[in-house]
Amino acid sequence: MDTDLAAFLARVTERAGYDGPQQAVQAVRIVLEVLGAHLVGDDRTELARLLPEQCGPLLTHTEPASAPLTPASFIEAVADRSEGSTGDARRKVDAVLPTLAEVADKALLRRVLTQLPPGHAELFHCADPV
Repeated sequence: MDTDLAAFLARVTERAGYDGPQQAVQAVRIVLEVLGAHLVGDDRTELARLLPEQCGPLLTHTEPASAPLTPASFIEAVADRSEGSTGDARRKVDAVLPTLAEVADKALLRRVLTQLPPGHAELFHCADPV
């Protein structure tokens, strides 16, 4: 496991209060796949390049979604993929998206958020783009 990946997973593990990195691996995989289906173009590719090498393809190799998701629907989509509760899905989202926001600069994060319906900034624990 490379250092960047280990650090990224450690941050997700810490944020979620997981017992170990294996739970973080699952959370990262699921949340990034759901997010990747809702991003397009250079912003998605640029964000993927900022992630640990093993995480980038989770964003870029996902089939595009047919319709945008509200923040609540985003959490439900994570719950469906993980076959868990909405509370567990919220825990995954609350751990992964803010960690993702830490690796992106403010301009890229703003562009990513403008691709998503209003309210997603809260999931990233940041302010809505103007």
